[in-house]
Amino acid sequence: MHVIAIFGPTAVGKTEVGIALAELLRKRGESPLAVSADALQLYHGLEILTGAATPAQRRLLEHRLLGILAVQDSCSAGSYAQLAHAEIDALLAAGRRPSVLGGTGLYLRAALTELQMRPPVAHEVRRRRQDQMRRLGPAALHAQLAKLAPATAAKIDPGDSQRIVRALELIDVGQTPAPARDDQLWSEQMRRPTVLIGLTMDRAQLYERIEQRIAAMLAADAAAEVARAEQAGASESVRQALGYRELLAGDVEAMRRRTRNYAKRQLTWMRKLAGIHTIDMTARTPDDAARQIATLLDAAAAERGGGG
Repeated sequence: MHVIAIFGPTAVGKTEVGIALAELLRKRGESPLAVSADALQLYHGLEILTGAATPAQRRLLEHRLLGILAVQDSCSAGSYAQLAHAEIDALLAAGRRPSVLGGTGLYLRAALTELQMRPPVAHEVRRRRQDQMRRLGPAALHAQLAKLAPATAAKIDPGDSQRIVRALELIDVGQTPAPARDDQLWSEQMRRPTVLIGLTMDRAQLYERIEQRIAAMLAADAAAEVARAEQAGASESVRQALGYRELLAGDVEAMRRRTRNYAKRQLTWMRKLAGIHTIDMTARTPDDAARQIATLLDAAAAERGGGG
């Protein structure tokens, strides 16, 4: 049985397509279930800000790896990979269809492939560097990194606090920092037979959907959600969430800009993936996309000689 992987930029409609596909697959006698590949939806208490599947949506399609960590926790891609592999393998063993849904490229890769991920460092090492990031800010720590590993620092944006902390903590434990370029971390060799889907959309329409999503988040009081997480001692990983720092500062326009820029990077990365089947959602409904994915599944099964 093939794993389904659905990637796309924020607000493109991944959850809605996943639900429509699940309904179609159930009519065919299957038992689908979603596995989240979103770095921030792992944390409980940020459901509004991260656009996690709502309780109503989760009744239509069960999701795994949503809200499983406290906001004080941190999770590396390597740790996530272990969780995702266990979920996917157990579902396949039970005859259920896993749909990996997400917009975090590294976590999608971690779920689907056997990347050579660096092991997590000791908690106290990570906590020390995260505390420094809180006190000193990304520019100061990026300057530290530039002195210790100039080639690595040159590949990391000076404002990317998560990657800066990761590089420094690896240096602290005597490891060489991992490459910062996305295309060095992808593997075309999937752990399990996989049909990889990429959802795209006309840029203007996507940006309008982002505006609508942000408006809905604000109406649902995402700012209060962020304030609660901050009061609870949110980890540096959690503070990377789109809109987190911006809402703390009361700068909604900066939140909009950052979200649009992130969506642009997601689309750019997606175009690099070999073997991806792209579906333009500009003029398609989730049901349309679901039917196209089902057709791709059938073709993949036929190519393998049956077995889904």
